[in-house]
Amino acid sequence: MKKTVFIYSALIIALLSLFQLSQYAVISGDLKIEIAIAFSAIVCFFVGVYISKKNSSHQPILTKKIDTHKLKELEITTREYAVLKQISEGLSNKEIGEKLFVSESTVKTHVSNLLAKLQAKRRTEALKIAKQLQII
Repeated sequence: MKKTVFIYSALIIALLSLFQLSQYAVISGDLKIEIAIAFSAIVCFFVGVYISKKNSSHQPILTKKIDTHKLKELEITTREYAVLKQISEGLSNKEIGEKLFVSESTVKTHVSNLLAKLQAKRRTEALKIAKQLQII
């Protein structure tokens, strides 16, 4: 943690120094404003790429194993499972229907079947139960 704070502090100090130096060069007439802006943009681009790489490299890859035995035990069909996955993405019944090429009433039927099979009252509760059962 201390290393990260030090690196970001050094980056901020370097950027501020760069901006002050370019401001001095523009005021003194040694440098055109367009060149200073372009140089600052390039530096900020590389800083952004560095920070992005730093943040993305530390995120663990989550690999969840889906319990297919539990799916069969609950008698959840493949279409109902597809609807459940779409619900987990936060889609509405209409959006799920468009994505799966079925009518909205068919989606409602699948959702009500899922709620009954998972013994849930609401979609959010069904998602919570599905996560606990490791089926999504």
